[in-house]
Amino acid sequence: AGGTKEFLQWMTRRRLAYSVGFTLPAHTPDLLEHIDEAQAWTPAYDTDTDGIREGAWVAELTGLLDLSGWPAGMRVIVRKERPHPGAQLRITDHEGMRITAFATNTPRGQLPVLELRHRRRARCEDRIRNAKDLGLMKFPLQGFAQNQIWCQIIQLASELVAWMQTIALTGHDARKWEPKRLRARLFEIPATLVRRARHKVLHLAEHAPEARTVLTGMNRLRTAVAQT
Repeated sequence: AGGTKEFLQWMTRRRLAYSVGFTLPAHTPDLLEHIDEAQAWTPAYDTDTDGIREGAWVAELTGLLDLSGWPAGMRVIVRKERPHPGAQLRITDHEGMRITAFATNTPRGQLPVLELRHRRRARCEDRIRNAKDLGLMKFPLQGFAQNQIWCQIIQLASELVAWMQTIALTGHDARKWEPKRLRARLFEIPATLVRRARHKVLHLAEHAPEARTVLTGMNRLRTAVAQT
């Protein structure tokens, strides 16, 4: 929604930097034919490892577009990537590649770095979606101050889940799970808590290996919190 002329002009007048999604025109495949495959396309970076991402490239499309009416200094950077199996291509896709673009007024920096910075912004959208799954979708209370407390509780829950996945779930697929899957496969695993010789023992089902991984990681997380 931010990739409009009025909004970017407003940002430019206030001397603000921006990086927003850009809608490509219908004749994008024709424009891409003018990009030198050997020199203009640069391998893109991977979001998680910062290394080169296989099957993805970036290039600058600014000089090939009619940007009249857009703010001065705006650059359009395009990304092409092999879609995952079964994905449906769009009219702007080219030669079996998924084509996306974004606009920025950052004058310097390597194209893969600028594209990686823009793509990592999607993590914020993921956190918003996860917060909705944790209770932010609806405000259950009547008073404004009461719902403020409700939002703070959701914020604490979101941070606990994020830290748990960062510290306690290293090397496990659950590190990338969203709250719905965490709730179904970890948080709601049946168990039995018994007290024996002044110790508490938690018995888990044999078919719950993820829960055992979480318990091991939670002990590591508790140790890290105690040391801080």
